[in-house]
Parts: sequence; structure tokens; C-alpha cells
Amino acid sequence: MSRRHSAEKREILPDPLFGDAVVTKFINNLMVDGKKAVGERLLYKAFERVQARTGQEPLTVFHNALDNVKPDIEVRSRRVGGATYQVPVEVRPGRAQALAIRWLIAASRNRSEYTMIDRLANELLDASNSRGSAVKKREDTHRMAEANRAFSHYRW
Repeated sequence: MSRRHSAEKREILPDPLFGDAVVTKFINNLMVDGKKAVGERLLYKAFERVQARTGQEPLTVFHNALDNVKPDIEVRSRRVGGATYQVPVEVRPGRAQALAIRWLIAASRNRSEYTMIDRLANELLDASNSRGSAVKKREDTHRMAEANRAFSHYRW
């Protein structure tokens, strides 16, 4: 990591179908081996399934799911005098979004449905209804931070 200055943020172009940069970030995290077209197809087909099942706009379901998975607080390791403490800290908005995307994709991949399209669609629906593995991951993170609240004075 450079000590001179922080790395500048790259500008991410919005996706062609919805014109949303967050959808592009999701596709970039979803793709494997640089196959962006496959990632786009998976997400757009999952959006079609969400639309067919709920009748709602898939983009609103997607953003609702992301908001339900975003963590507000997390624990970071901090060494103080030979002991390591789990110190609860607030999560920056960019990191919260990145964690939510990562957790949604990981939870989708761990589901037992037959195709990735079904897994992704069902995980998005579950997350938008505040249930599912990704939301459980967020709640576990919050619970861990709450349990270690006594060490919050070690914040830096």
C-alpha cells in the first residue's frame, strides 16, 4: 500500500439496460474469469424471474435487497499491548455496498437451486424481504459488534 497518497477511485460506467452503476458493480463481482457477458445474462435473467414472481420493478427489489444486507457496523482487529481486540467501527458507505454485494453473491452461490439464475433471483427476493443467508450474515456481523461494544474505546 502506498504511503504517499490513496488510490483514486475508478469511474464505473452504468449498465446498458438500467443505466445504474450499482448494477454494473454487481455484475463485475458476479462474473467469473472475466466473462462479463455471462454475468450480465445471469443478472438480467434473474431480474426477469423477480419481475415474473412479484410483479414489482426488479431494480427496486434489487436496491431494497442491497439496503437490507448493508452492514452499519463491523469489528476490526486492533492490537493493544500484546492483546488483540475486536473493536466495533462504523462501516463507510462504499465498503458497506461492497460487502452487501459480496455477501449476496456468496449466499446465492451457496443455495441449492438448480441454476444460478434461480439462486440469484431467490436470494434477491429473500434479501428484499429481510430473510435469507445474506441478511443473516449482516445480523451476525452486527451481533459480533454489539458483543464487543466494551472495546469501542480502542477505536482509532
